[in-house]
Amino acid sequence: MDQNNPQEEDYGYNLFPERNSGKFQKGSIAESLFTFNHKCQVMLQFAMETSPYAKLLLGAMKSSGCAVYKDRHFSCEDCDGTVSGGFDATSSQNNIHQQSHMNRVVTHELIHAFDHCRAHVDWFNNFKHLACSEIRAANLSGDCSFHNEVSRFNFGLKKHHQECVRGRALRSILAVRKVSREEAEKVVDEVFDTCFNDHAPFGRIPHDKKDANFAYRDFENRDRYYANL
Repeated sequence: MDQNNPQEEDYGYNLFPERNSGKFQKGSIAESLFTFNHKCQVMLQFAMETSPYAKLLLGAMKSSGCAVYKDRHFSCEDCDGTVSGGFDATSSQNNIHQQSHMNRVVTHELIHAFDHCRAHVDWFNNFKHLACSEIRAANLSGDCSFHNEVSRFNFGLKKHHQECVRGRALRSILAVRKVSREEAEKVVDEVFDTCFNDHAPFGRIPHDKKDANFAYRDFENRDRYYANL
């Protein structure tokens, strides 16, 4: 596939207008009072401390030597509404007002961070790497859970979860890359089976919070299991 001219590609950074705005000094009282920044920080902290999805991913990255910390690696910024959050290998941003939404977005972006740590993803030059991580994030974050799909009035029986994952991965790619839908679909199709079946570090598709709690419990008990072998 012909790579885009890097001078013409913005890689989705235009989706976070606050980065180009000097409206508030970061961390100022005005920012806390007149933006959603303070609420975002509270929800982010709660997600990282209570979500079994997030706790498992944070533990897995710490075990791999890629520890993630809220103050260092997350940034609450306004998005343009097209996306709910983003991963740029140094920070995550969001456009979120509910805790359940925050939990899903934090999980989604932590999966990207996990892939960055584990697989050394080349986000800017390897389209297949990007597609694979977007497939995994849509599959494992709860984005396509039955509850969320019903709330979107999306219904289906045969392989509905797979179609949801494919669709959300495509949407994410098209939001951050200047490529045609046909190009994006071709790359997603090429890597879909392999990446859809890669469930690390959960060991399963955590369809809901109960599944995620089981996966987190197994992760926490992994050393005890290997010690008894």
